[in-house]
Amino acid sequence: MCSKQMANSRASSQILFSSLLQNQFSHWMSDLPERLWDESLCHLAIPGSHDSMTYCLDLNSPVKPSEKILNYLDHVIPCITRPEIYKWSRTQESSITEQLEAGIRYFDLRIAHKPNDTSDHLYFTHGIFTTVTVLEALKEFGLWLETHPKEVVILACRFFDGINEQQHHELIQGMKNIFETKICCKTSVELVSLRRLWELGCQVIISYDDNIAKEYPELWPKIPYWWADTYDPKSLVQYLEIKKQTGRPDGFFVAGINLTENWWYILTHLCSSLKRLTFPNYPYLSDWIKKQVPGCGKHCFNIIAGDFIGAGYLVPAVLALNNKLI
Repeated sequence: MCSKQMANSRASSQILFSSLLQNQFSHWMSDLPERLWDESLCHLAIPGSHDSMTYCLDLNSPVKPSEKILNYLDHVIPCITRPEIYKWSRTQESSITEQLEAGIRYFDLRIAHKPNDTSDHLYFTHGIFTTVTVLEALKEFGLWLETHPKEVVILACRFFDGINEQQHHELIQGMKNIFETKICCKTSVELVSLRRLWELGCQVIISYDDNIAKEYPELWPKIPYWWADTYDPKSLVQYLEIKKQTGRPDGFFVAGINLTENWWYILTHLCSSLKRLTFPNYPYLSDWIKKQVPGCGKHCFNIIAGDFIGAGYLVPAVLALNNKLI
């Protein structure tokens, strides 16, 4: 078989595998054994995506103002800086709907207002900004949930670069308008089980990492995210193991298995990318996931989030952990 035919064959296999993955996990919450319907969601193993919206980063958008070094380099050598920002900031290749269909139920949403933008449109950001607005994304979540009435999503809204108080209120009102009665109001996390949420018709838990959240009963507080800040998978696992020994937080929390580059790593790997860093290490990280346990115990895990969820490693490994609760 020639190289072109082999490439086409691999691409076809990837599409087929992606399709099978979506069919298998698009209804995983409703497919759980009844024994788990009364477990608090914070005791279940839930797959999540890190920097969920970076699949639609806009290469031509402004650089995030808080990134001082990036802004300077972008001004001096944009032809080099922009491609590097893009390939090291892009953590996902799957759209919202594709992630939902693949089984992702926790979404890391980093919201911002573009500098010098006279409109009130909000976007997502990671180095640069997305092409999709926040309201467009929220509507996509809403449409998917309409056809999956027993699936529940956790939306972690955070960072809020360049957003003023009025824009906060407008964003929150926009979420309330889109999700309406599907929003699960803040309550004791122990009461948030699948059976209870199904009875109430609730499908959306919104974590809002800003003090303004205290004014709204619809908004949950910040969800802790364990982040190792390393490009070395062994150091990442070591960090999570150390965190595990200190004991899990009360309520929802996230263990991030996402690898992170630093400037030295980028400068010494200019021909690489975050994707090339992540993919070869996913089997190792997946093996670590398989050894973990969900539940209420001190050393138990809850949400496990990673990059490039379309690779097919994360979701099956995380969901299989729930078998340990049966």
